[in-house]
Amino acid sequence: MPTIYKEILIDASPEQVWNAVSDVGAVHHRLVPGYTENTIMNGHERTLIMPNGGRVREIIVSIDEKERRMAYAVKESRMSLLHHHASFKVLPHGDNITKLVWTTDFLPEQLASEIQARVDRGSQVMKETIEAEVREGSRSKE
Repeated sequence: MPTIYKEILIDASPEQVWNAVSDVGAVHHRLVPGYTENTIMNGHERTLIMPNGGRVREIIVSIDEKERRMAYAVKESRMSLLHHHASFKVLPHGDNITKLVWTTDFLPEQLASEIQARVDRGSQVMKETIEAEVREGSRSKE
């Protein structure tokens, strides 16, 4: 089974990054605006509404406050996935910098290049979104 391991350095504290990652019902605001238009929660099930009208149904498998780790699995999407499971882990990395580790396991392996492109672009959007939120929060306190 292929694994994509992506490390993202974010100019924010681990607490700020974890706050965004663990807010599983606000993906469309706090992590990947533009990639997702809305997020609908129903218990542990999350449905991401895409700008093109597509939907991705996921199960939130774990939100571990102590370890700052969130895991989810895709139940249904337009992609021909046989399996998709991913997790985010938030780690301190120097002064007010956070390493966000995104690990994705999936089948079939023929989707590797497409999923890698999505992870790369999603990582960039997450970094920009969290850093912008932190800057906005700093300005509002001044």
